[in-house]
Order: sequence, then structure tokens, then C-alpha cells
Amino acid sequence: MTRTALVSGAGIAGPTLAYWLVRQGFTVTVVESAPGPRPGGQTVDLRGAGRTIIERMGLMPAVRAACMEQEGLAYVDAEGHHLAEMRVADLGGDGIVSELEILRGDLARILLDATTDCEYLFGTRVTALDDGTATLSDGTVREFDVIVGADGPHSGIRRLAFGPEERFVRPIGGYTAWFTAPDPVGLEGWYRMYNEPGRVASARPDSVPGRAKAGLSFLSEPLEYDRRDVAAQKALVAERMAGMGWRTPQLVEGMHAADDFYLDLVAQVRMDHWTTGRVALVGDAGYCPSPLTGLGTSLALVGAYVLAGELGRHDSVAEAFAAYEERMRPYVAQAQELPPGGIRGYAPPTHRAIRRGIVMMRLMVSRPLRGLTKRLFFSKAEAIDLPDYSCTNGTFVR
Repeated sequence: MTRTALVSGAGIAGPTLAYWLVRQGFTVTVVESAPGPRPGGQTVDLRGAGRTIIERMGLMPAVRAACMEQEGLAYVDAEGHHLAEMRVADLGGDGIVSELEILRGDLARILLDATTDCEYLFGTRVTALDDGTATLSDGTVREFDVIVGADGPHSGIRRLAFGPEERFVRPIGGYTAWFTAPDPVGLEGWYRMYNEPGRVASARPDSVPGRAKAGLSFLSEPLEYDRRDVAAQKALVAERMAGMGWRTPQLVEGMHAADDFYLDLVAQVRMDHWTTGRVALVGDAGYCPSPLTGLGTSLALVGAYVLAGELGRHDSVAEAFAAYEERMRPYVAQAQELPPGGIRGYAPPTHRAIRRGIVMMRLMVSRPLRGLTKRLFFSKAEAIDLPDYSCTNGTFVR
């Protein structure tokens, strides 16, 4: 008998999971609260095991065609001079800016195009759960063998099945606003970042010439604000970035006009278990590592692949979930280890700490230390042994 699965979320983890579940014999329905596929978004990278998953899906040619040419990361001063650089080639394509950089919306589109054999319900969300029974926002009640939350760090499935968000979302000490703005400097392929104590302004290339993917970050304890009031959020960010140098005023001006603005705290999702009954979590919903690690996309792709594979391997959902947790837990644990200094390494709180970070960057990419740098800081994405989950007449094959 064909097994059924409901997946909540049509970003990266959801369609990837749907793809592999279909190949394990499931009939899959994907619900997404947005009215349609979300275009654009910020840049994500493909590295390590996440890259392997894309290759196994046969999607690498499409991904490479959609990737953007990048020079690397540059710390700049108020006049825009490069103080330190990490070029893409310095660490073999696996540095802070990787060889494969793609807009989140472009990657999601490629994954959606690869899952036309699934049912997609846009503008729909799960409003109630009773183990394998889901009530949808259109009023229908449907039964599934498996229900999976792939709906991000503020997961509705997690709230319904595991409890309130504050039990699992761990603030790291700051906020970041992301949006698209006019290119303020002529980026020429560079991801340019400017620091003042406790604040970061950044701009990196968009796929459209003359535009930039911008970020404005600041250190802060958790703040109270209305997540539905975008104008108030923009005013909050503008206040926090007031008086900052470089091209920050132009970025703030672009922020006010942006229609893709998104503000969120920098946080991780930490859970003792990602499964309960017939419900599981995958990607940011269960183990968001925070943008500081650069491993969110890898965790989403790998987690989706492993969960689908274990569900195909086991007749029992409970056994499949246990195997998923056992295989993923070490990978998630090391992926959630923050870079040195955590968010204060990204947004140093003093001028002295900023200067120290610039010196450290120069040392990291110096020829004598490149190999050590790559092993210490940029090898975590590869740190999992991926089984070859293949199904023949319902039988798992290694």
C-alpha cells in the first residue's frame, strides 16, 4: 500500500524531502502558507554533503547555471578600501563565500520544478494536529502516515506538535535585517562588509545588475516588536544604524523602499528530539544553526535526504525516526558550533576587536595557513557519511 506524507514548507528542505519521499514510494502533499513560490531571497551556498545531495538529485547543471559569479568577501573601511579579503579561490571554493552561491528563491524554484509529481497547496497551512491527522486552513481534515515540518525556525508544525517557540529558539545576541537594494558601490562580485562596534552593514551581488543583497545587523538582547508591522521594523533598524559610516545611509534608504524586507533575531533552534509520534521536523524547523555558521542549507538538504531515506528503509515510522535522529545528531551538533567569538566575532563590540578580526582574516588566507584554516573552519559541511538510499520493490539497498 502506498504511504502518504504531508510536508509543511516549500522552501529548501520541504521540496528536497518531497523529492526523495516520492522515490521511496510515498505520495506527497506539500502545504505552504505563502500564496505562491517565494522568489528572490538572500544568497545561500552549496558545500560539502549538501552539494552531494544536489548532485544525487541530478540538479547540479541547473544549479550551476543559476549561480552567481562571486569574487569573495572583503572587509572595508568607511571609504570602501579593502582591509582584508577572502577570495573564493583562496580555500578551494569552500570559504565564507563558496564556489556555488545561489539566490534562495532560485534554488527553491529548481527544487519545485523537480517535484512536479507532488501535490502543492499554496496559501495553505496546518492549523491543528492530532498525530497523523492534520486540519488545514482551508477547513479540510486529512490523514497521513507521516507529517513533517520543514517550515523554518518559526515553525508552526513545531509549535503544534512540540510546544511554544520560546522552548526551542535560543537567541545568540543580535538581529539582522535582509533586503534587496540598489548597489551602493559597484560591487563587482565582492561581498563587502563594514563594521563599527556592535554593528555590521553589508552588500553582496544580486543576480540583477545594479542591485545588491543587503544586510544590516546589530548586537542586542531580544526585542519586543510586531512581526506583522514591517514599517515599525524598518524604523527600528534605521534607528539602530543611525550615524553609521560607509554606504550605510544609502542601504537604509534602500531598505525603506524594499518589498522583500525581513528582520529576525540571530538564533539557533535546539531540541532534544525532532520527532514525536508520526510528526518530524527537518532543516531550520528542528535544528537551525543560525546564519553565522553558513550551514543552514547543507543541514536542510542533508536532513531531508536522510529522513526520506530512513522512512524508505524502515516499515515502522518509529524505527525510521529513530534512525534519522541517530544519523543526523552528530552532524547537526558540529554544524551548530558557532565560529570563534559567536555573534561578537561577526559584529565585534569594540574598535580593537574589529582590528583584531581584520588581522585574523589576513592570517587565515595567508598561504602557510590556508590548509589549516580550511580544516578548522570550513570542513563541517562534509562531516557525515551519506548512505546510498535506493529502493527496489520496497526493499532497501545499500
